[in-house]
Amino acid sequence: MALLIRELQRTAKGAVTNDEDWWRLVFDTDTKRLYVEHEWQHTEGPEAGRPSQGKEQIEIADYLTQAGQTAGHRELWQLIQTLFREAH
Repeated sequence: MALLIRELQRTAKGAVTNDEDWWRLVFDTDTKRLYVEHEWQHTEGPEAGRPSQGKEQIEIADYLTQAGQTAGHRELWQLIQTLFREAH
């Protein structure tokens, strides 16, 4: 499986090095699927209600309609807009 990956956003939640989230735009060349991958590694552990590390795949439309517009959302919107810009 060949994946083309572009980072959209990376955030750190404090001074701890293992408390980060990453969002990446991923294109799977085998399945021809385009999606956002969210990966996290947190120090709070499972008692906070979710695993301390993991990955999830998010459909593009679902990602763009999530509450709050982050740097990752803006980066993806800019990428989409460049696809549809007319050549001058």
